[in-house]
Amino acid sequence: MGASSLQISEIGQIAVNVQDLERAVAFYRDVLGMQHLFSAGNMAFFDCGGLRLMLGLPDRKEMDHPASILYYRVEDIEEAHETLTGLGVECEAGPLLAHRAPDHELWLAFFHDTEGNLFALMSEVPVDGTSRRETPPS
Repeated sequence: MGASSLQISEIGQIAVNVQDLERAVAFYRDVLGMQHLFSAGNMAFFDCGGLRLMLGLPDRKEMDHPASILYYRVEDIEEAHETLTGLGVECEAGPLLAHRAPDHELWLAFFHDTEGNLFALMSEVPVDGTSRRETPPS
């Protein structure tokens, strides 16, 4: 594998698997005192000192275990994804549009390290409120 110009240096989100979302939300909000940002589907998001913590029900059998997924924040997710695949990194999915908010779109791409651990790239792309991308940002 050759040298890369890609530099991943900031974690934007950590995912924590839970078995009972309502119970977990109450614990993180009421016991730990974290600020609940929003919920979407089988996920709830909290602010943890500027780092986003996502609680979620596992969506696949192989993900149904106590673990965390690190989400690395990147400016250009399409370029970062292409760089990783070009370096031979096993990419599972992406870039995919995960969430639309009034002011931004959240794009994700998933990949595995050499040990089989799942990680993600994330990019929050500003929108003007009228345009909606159906393809990854470039």
